[in-house]
Amino acid sequence: MSADAGAAEELVAGIDSSTQSCKVVVCETASGRIVRQGRAPHPPGSEVDPEHWWRALREAVAAAGGLADVSAVAVAGQQHGMVALDEQGRVVRPALLWNDTRSAAAAERLRAEFGEAALAARTGLVPVASFTVSKLRWLRDAEPARARSTAAVALPHDWLSWRLAGYGPGHASPRGPRLDALRTDRSDASGTGYWSASSGDYDRELLRAALGHDAQLPEVVGPLGFGATTAGGAEHGIPDGLPIAAGSGDNAGAALGLGVTSGEAVISIGTSGTVFGVSAQPANDPSGSVAGFADARGAFLPLVATLNAARVLDGIAALLGVDHAELGRLALASPPGARGLVLQPYFEGERTPNRPDATATLFGMTLASTRREHLARAAIEGMLCGLADGLNALRRAGFSAQSAALVGGAAQNAAVQRVASQVFDLPIRIPRPAEYVAIGAARQAASALRGEWRHWPVEHLTRLEPAHEPVIREQYRAR
Repeated sequence: MSADAGAAEELVAGIDSSTQSCKVVVCETASGRIVRQGRAPHPPGSEVDPEHWWRALREAVAAAGGLADVSAVAVAGQQHGMVALDEQGRVVRPALLWNDTRSAAAAERLRAEFGEAALAARTGLVPVASFTVSKLRWLRDAEPARARSTAAVALPHDWLSWRLAGYGPGHASPRGPRLDALRTDRSDASGTGYWSASSGDYDRELLRAALGHDAQLPEVVGPLGFGATTAGGAEHGIPDGLPIAAGSGDNAGAALGLGVTSGEAVISIGTSGTVFGVSAQPANDPSGSVAGFADARGAFLPLVATLNAARVLDGIAALLGVDHAELGRLALASPPGARGLVLQPYFEGERTPNRPDATATLFGMTLASTRREHLARAAIEGMLCGLADGLNALRRAGFSAQSAALVGGAAQNAAVQRVASQVFDLPIRIPRPAEYVAIGAARQAASALRGEWRHWPVEHLTRLEPAHEPVIREQYRAR
């Protein structure tokens, strides 16, 4: 794609290394307008050799036309993934991703040893399988030789920024395997389980309890800081000397891209669901329902995650033999409350509430309610009620929600939008679909260049006023 239209403008690049793929956007520094973009896939699975991410990043940069005309870059990445490195900077084993659940028992052991309330007070998190601290404990218990050889621990965005800066093992890394050159940011560090969003410090005792010994951890760069400059990527369209901003975790990157301000909740309906918001105060939830993350700007990002979101609609659409558009049309033919039919959508267990062995249940089946349109609506209502429970958990943890942004593929469905206005008691905006994590990374790079946060406008498809239907939540709570 030609960049002629933006040739006179200063440009920045944002990289989103997600579970499924790597996306690169090149944006104008002043306006945030996307000039060009590219993407490359990641392999499936819950453990991945990080070299696949590095290869995909370079392919996505090439697909975006390279970075020769770019003034700065930042990387946002999937949170929690465990990248263990030896003293030579080599990856000790394939990285365990956030969705790898083999560390559930390790998380339980950490909770038993330290106590849930104490852990929440120390780091803002109560360990579950997804967090890095739990994965390190699993490594110590299941693969002790690999644990002993681990000299440094990084997260996906940390490791990719390190590689962009020319560090790593072997002759292809001009700056060598310097582990002390690893850099991260506060948002991603806050998802490890051994860094405190409140104090801004690593908790070395928890790291040692997990891994079995101390290790090099990335230096935490400030929100508008640069951690390094690029090196060794010229053949892939990445010039030397390009400043690399601090980067972020994916949720914090999305908050930047969406322009979220204090008091606004983000309700994201992807394969899994998330509800989070920017807060001036850190969250401390001993129940573990709310993760007390930091955001990328110096504030906090309390977050609730659910396992069952868009997949609920996938499953019911497949059962009814329809696509998502027809599922929505059917749902809108049913009244609020679906004639008493209630779907509790824990198809894959659930994380919030923490019921890993739960299954989905359909309640209220009568001859009158057991119809296609009522089942379609019950699926949408159940999915959104699970997310509404997440919003309530944020409120109990002290987050004051005044409005919400509804994002994710399912948010474009007219029935999901209508039912959301009936389930949530907040004004809702529906942003135009875009790569908001990558855009957030680009905005961070642009802001670091200027030394102050840039305001980039966000396009919206629609805005919804509350049309609250209490029967939906009342039925769901009763079940």
